[in-house]
Amino acid sequence: MAIPLIYNVRSVRARWTSTIVAILGIAGTVGVFVAMLSLARGFKATLVASGSAGNVLALRAGSPTEMMGGITLDSVKLIQDKPGVARDANGAPLVTQEVVGVVPFPLISTSTDANVQVRGVSPNVLTVRPFVKLDQGRMFQPGLTELIVGKNASKTYAGMKLGETLNLGGGHWKVVGVFDAGGSSFDSEVWCDSKILNEVLKRPDNIFQSATIHLTSSDAFNAFKDAVSKDPQLDLDVVREVDYYSKQSESMTILIKVLGGLVAGIMAIGAIFGALNTMYSAVAERGREIATMRAVGFGGGSVIFSFLVEALLISFLGGVLGCLAVLPLNGLTTQALNFQTFSSLAFAFKITFDLLVGGVVFALVMGVLGGLPPAIRAASSPVASTLRAL
Repeated sequence: MAIPLIYNVRSVRARWTSTIVAILGIAGTVGVFVAMLSLARGFKATLVASGSAGNVLALRAGSPTEMMGGITLDSVKLIQDKPGVARDANGAPLVTQEVVGVVPFPLISTSTDANVQVRGVSPNVLTVRPFVKLDQGRMFQPGLTELIVGKNASKTYAGMKLGETLNLGGGHWKVVGVFDAGGSSFDSEVWCDSKILNEVLKRPDNIFQSATIHLTSSDAFNAFKDAVSKDPQLDLDVVREVDYYSKQSESMTILIKVLGGLVAGIMAIGAIFGALNTMYSAVAERGREIATMRAVGFGGGSVIFSFLVEALLISFLGGVLGCLAVLPLNGLTTQALNFQTFSSLAFAFKITFDLLVGGVVFALVMGVLGGLPPAIRAASSPVASTLRAL
């Protein structure tokens, strides 16, 4: 026979102090577990959102990142005539040659410096990346020391509000626009004319880090790639923009998951010991009850199942509490160093339903590990000797 569930509920209520301690321990562990996974997921989502399915990134052959790339102006001109390259209403190719640099700017919150990625782009960049929209102001004018800044950068760094002037490379630059890049990594960047940025960074005026090409459709990628690879004048790697940014997110995502796993693992050990203590106390306090139930016909399997149900009930409550506690973090923006560019990247916690389910499952696993040994002990105690001893 199965022991009624109400028996377990009453037992939990009778030992409410130790039960609360166990629930809070499991809740804290689940909260850290879900928070770290949502942090990694948010970082990856921010970078992946920077890529467009219809865009291609061209880099010097063998370059792992834009920062280490190099593409000549002559190569850019050759790329513009390849099949699949989209054109605007005037027939101009939708290609933006880009210069990437990292410059320290003071944070509004602490006045300490943090690295900001400054991207030199072509004036047609908003057509090449149509998901980027100007929220305030206007586009910079080519040939002038004017900037447009991402919405996160504008809120994070001093001197980046619309109309303000900041120092960059020994010159004075005016912020003429604030753009919204749809939650991508571009929201943490500063954009300006690539030719002017090349001069400021004292780089050759005909060398850029990369070129971004807008295709007529995502299906045109293979034809474009074949044309580039077969051209003996070009020594370039071309990759879908989505794939490039997805790969850039891997190292940081793995690091966050590993560190989060270590912290959650250490906390889980403590939570399991808390559950063990709670359940062993229950076994000690209810020795007569357990022996009586076994004497009237409840088997050892029923006792084990009953104690596991009790442990799972405690862990489930802890798991739900931990998930509820971490929910306010969803959408909260934080910052981290992007190791690929060594610049600061703003991104948001991304808590999804599957992460919450995973948190509850993690809590139930802790409940099983903390409840099984006491359950086996309760079921294996000799009935006669237990009744005599009590």
